[in-house]
Amino acid sequence: MLVAGSTAGPALVLDDPLSLWGGLDPQTGQIIDVHHPQHGARVGGVVLFMPSGRGSSSSSSTFLEAVRLRTNPAALVLAEEDDILILAAVVARSLYGITVPVGLLERSLYELVRSGDEVAVESKCLVVHRDGSAVFDTTTTVD
Repeated sequence: MLVAGSTAGPALVLDDPLSLWGGLDPQTGQIIDVHHPQHGARVGGVVLFMPSGRGSSSSSSTFLEAVRLRTNPAALVLAEEDDILILAAVVARSLYGITVPVGLLERSLYELVRSGDEVAVESKCLVVHRDGSAVFDTTTTVD
Protein backbone atom coordinates (compact mmCIF):
# COMPACT_ATOMS: atom_id res chain seq x y z
CA MET A 1 0.00 0.00 0.00
CA LEU A 2 1.31 3.43 -0.94
CA VAL A 3 -1.26 5.20 1.27
CA ALA A 4 -2.31 2.88 4.09
CA GLY A 5 -5.88 2.57 5.26
CA SER A 6 -8.77 0.17 5.65
CA THR A 7 -11.96 0.02 3.62
CA ALA A 8 -14.09 -2.36 1.59
CA GLY A 9 -16.35 -2.20 -1.42
CA PRO A 10 -17.07 -3.53 -4.86
CA ALA A 11 -14.35 -3.28 -7.49
CA LEU A 12 -14.67 -1.02 -10.50
CA VAL A 13 -11.95 -2.01 -12.96
CA LEU A 14 -11.10 0.55 -15.61
CA ASP A 15 -9.97 -0.81 -18.97
CA ASP A 16 -7.89 2.28 -19.76
CA PRO A 17 -6.06 4.97 -17.77
CA LEU A 18 -8.18 7.97 -16.79
CA SER A 19 -7.28 11.60 -16.41
CA LEU A 20 -9.45 12.81 -13.55
CA TRP A 21 -9.19 16.38 -14.82
CA GLY A 22 -11.82 16.47 -17.54
CA GLY A 23 -12.54 12.77 -17.11
CA LEU A 24 -14.33 12.74 -13.75
CA ASP A 25 -17.13 14.97 -12.54
CA PRO A 26 -16.28 15.53 -8.86
CA GLN A 27 -19.85 16.73 -8.18
CA THR A 28 -21.31 13.33 -9.07
CA GLY A 29 -18.32 10.98 -9.09
CA GLN A 30 -19.23 10.00 -12.64
CA ILE A 31 -16.70 9.28 -15.39
CA ILE A 32 -17.48 11.92 -18.01
CA ASP A 33 -14.72 11.25 -20.54
CA VAL A 34 -16.89 10.23 -23.52
CA HIS A 35 -13.99 8.28 -25.02
CA HIS A 36 -13.37 6.17 -21.92
CA PRO A 37 -14.71 2.58 -21.96
CA GLN A 38 -16.32 3.07 -18.54
CA HIS A 39 -17.96 6.40 -19.47
CA GLY A 40 -20.96 6.95 -17.19
CA ALA A 41 -19.73 4.71 -14.35
CA ARG A 42 -19.67 6.21 -10.85
CA VAL A 43 -16.55 5.88 -8.70
CA GLY A 44 -18.09 6.89 -5.36
CA GLY A 45 -17.65 4.19 -2.72
CA VAL A 46 -15.98 1.64 -5.00
CA VAL A 47 -12.47 0.28 -4.91
CA LEU A 48 -11.26 1.81 -8.16
CA PHE A 49 -8.73 -0.23 -10.13
CA MET A 50 -6.88 1.90 -12.67
CA PRO A 51 -4.03 0.66 -14.86
CA SER A 52 -2.49 4.11 -14.29
CA GLY A 53 -3.39 7.75 -14.12
CA ARG A 54 -3.26 9.76 -17.31
CA GLY A 55 -2.12 13.24 -17.75
CA SER A 56 -2.60 16.46 -15.97
CA SER A 57 -1.39 17.39 -12.52
CA SER A 58 -4.84 18.95 -12.17
CA SER A 59 -6.12 15.41 -11.57
CA SER A 60 -5.06 15.90 -7.96
CA SER A 61 -7.41 18.87 -7.54
CA THR A 62 -10.29 16.93 -9.11
CA PHE A 63 -9.56 14.02 -6.74
CA LEU A 64 -9.52 16.39 -3.75
CA GLU A 65 -12.80 17.98 -4.79
CA ALA A 66 -14.38 14.54 -5.08
CA VAL A 67 -13.13 13.74 -1.56
CA ARG A 68 -14.51 17.02 -0.23
CA LEU A 69 -17.88 16.25 -1.81
CA ARG A 70 -17.75 12.57 -0.72
CA THR A 71 -18.04 11.26 -4.30
CA ASN A 72 -14.56 9.72 -4.20
CA PRO A 73 -13.62 6.07 -4.53
CA ALA A 74 -13.25 4.16 -1.26
CA ALA A 75 -9.74 3.15 -2.38
CA LEU A 76 -7.57 3.34 -5.46
CA VAL A 77 -5.50 0.42 -6.75
CA LEU A 78 -3.01 1.04 -9.54
CA ALA A 79 -0.97 -1.27 -11.77
CA GLU A 80 1.54 1.56 -12.32
CA GLU A 81 2.57 4.12 -9.72
CA ASP A 82 1.14 7.62 -10.20
CA ASP A 83 2.64 10.29 -7.96
CA ILE A 84 -0.15 12.79 -8.68
CA LEU A 85 -2.86 10.47 -7.37
CA ILE A 86 -0.76 9.36 -4.40
CA LEU A 87 -0.14 12.98 -3.45
CA ALA A 88 -3.86 13.75 -3.74
CA ALA A 89 -4.70 10.93 -1.33
CA VAL A 90 -2.08 12.15 1.17
CA VAL A 91 -3.38 15.74 0.95
CA ALA A 92 -7.02 14.54 1.30
CA ARG A 93 -6.11 12.92 4.62
CA SER A 94 -4.40 16.10 5.78
CA LEU A 95 -7.06 18.58 4.58
CA TYR A 96 -10.27 16.65 5.19
CA GLY A 97 -9.27 13.85 7.57
CA ILE A 98 -10.46 11.33 5.02
CA THR A 99 -8.21 8.41 4.15
CA VAL A 100 -8.42 7.01 0.63
CA PRO A 101 -6.05 4.05 0.59
CA VAL A 102 -3.88 3.76 -2.52
CA GLY A 103 -2.26 0.49 -3.47
CA LEU A 104 0.09 -0.68 -6.16
CA LEU A 105 -0.67 -4.15 -7.43
CA GLU A 106 1.51 -6.39 -9.55
CA ARG A 107 0.10 -6.51 -13.10
CA SER A 108 -0.52 -10.30 -12.99
CA LEU A 109 -2.75 -9.88 -9.91
CA TYR A 110 -4.34 -6.67 -11.24
CA GLU A 111 -5.53 -8.58 -14.31
CA LEU A 112 -7.38 -11.11 -12.13
CA VAL A 113 -9.77 -8.50 -10.73
CA ARG A 114 -13.20 -7.97 -12.32
CA SER A 115 -15.72 -5.20 -11.76
CA GLY A 116 -18.14 -6.30 -9.07
CA ASP A 117 -15.61 -8.39 -7.14
CA GLU A 118 -15.72 -7.67 -3.40
CA VAL A 119 -12.50 -6.05 -2.20
CA ALA A 120 -11.22 -5.55 1.34
CA VAL A 121 -8.28 -3.25 1.98
CA GLU A 122 -6.67 -3.77 5.37
CA SER A 123 -3.63 -1.65 6.18
CA LYS A 124 -1.02 -3.35 4.00
CA CYS A 125 -3.03 -6.08 2.27
CA LEU A 126 -5.73 -6.51 -0.33
CA VAL A 127 -8.24 -9.37 -0.42
CA VAL A 128 -10.45 -9.93 -3.46
CA HIS A 129 -13.51 -12.24 -3.46
CA ARG A 130 -15.75 -13.31 -6.31
CA ASP A 131 -18.89 -15.37 -5.73
CA GLY A 132 -17.84 -16.09 -2.14
CA SER A 133 -14.39 -17.44 -3.02
CA ALA A 134 -11.06 -15.71 -2.67
CA VAL A 135 -9.54 -14.60 -5.97
CA PHE A 136 -6.37 -13.61 -4.14
CA ASP A 137 -5.08 -12.36 -0.81
CA THR A 138 -1.91 -10.27 -0.67
CA THR A 139 -1.52 -10.72 3.09
CA THR A 140 1.54 -12.91 2.57
CA THR A 141 2.85 -11.19 -0.57
CA VAL A 142 2.83 -7.49 0.35
CA ASP A 143 5.42 -5.88 2.63
